[in-house]
Amino acid sequence: MKTDLNLTDADLFYEQLLNAHADLSTEQSQALNARLILLLANQVGDTHVLAACIAAARESTPGKSL
Repeated sequence: MKTDLNLTDADLFYEQLLNAHADLSTEQSQALNARLILLLANQVGDTHVLAACIAAARESTPGKSL
């Protein structure tokens, strides 16, 4: 799992992500996130890497633990 910044333009990605959520309801925004996660997971393709990413995201969530 890559933990160092690997985006060619992180600011542009963040702007695009925010723009994708503009004018969406909470439910629509959550559905967009779910679809995006599945699309990105398909791009990664390696279930071991995805499991490591899930664990890392969970560990870095305030107030949550595995």
